[in-house]
Amino acid sequence: MKHAGSSALRTSRASLCGAVLLMSAPPLAHAASIASCTATATSIAFGTYTPLQATVLASTGTITISCTGVRGRNTVTIDLSQGASGAYATRTLQAGSATLSYNLYQDAANTAIWGNGTGGSTEASATIRRRTPTATLTVYGGVLARQDPAPGTYGDTITVSVNY
Repeated sequence: MKHAGSSALRTSRASLCGAVLLMSAPPLAHAASIASCTATATSIAFGTYTPLQATVLASTGTITISCTGVRGRNTVTIDLSQGASGAYATRTLQAGSATLSYNLYQDAANTAIWGNGTGGSTEASATIRRRTPTATLTVYGGVLARQDPAPGTYGDTITVSVNY
């Protein structure tokens, strides 16, 4: 049977993607002016990403550093790993083999990529004192705009390192 004309069937994908970033903190090294520290990180839940959305999907999390045996004033540095992407320039959330580009920043304007000071990233720092042995830092996250990912729940694991 011959068709007089063909019509293309276009489907629009209105699927929504969720993204969750998990952070973990490894055991910390010890220095003479701080006896011990623990780091607690909250997950960054980006929520639902609409395919091809025009703006960055932003969210925040926190990293809290608590130290004991503090003598004097100390500066600690806080590094974040590259995650599954292996790069700081653009981190990658994954759902199976599908990916969604995002990054983590030290500022709400998303200008200072938080890493370890290499590959275009910067390292964060906090002051720990005997009278105020705890510091809380905000992690700003953003899923880049205008992506068309497959539906799914995307995630990445970032390791937090505290150096003192």
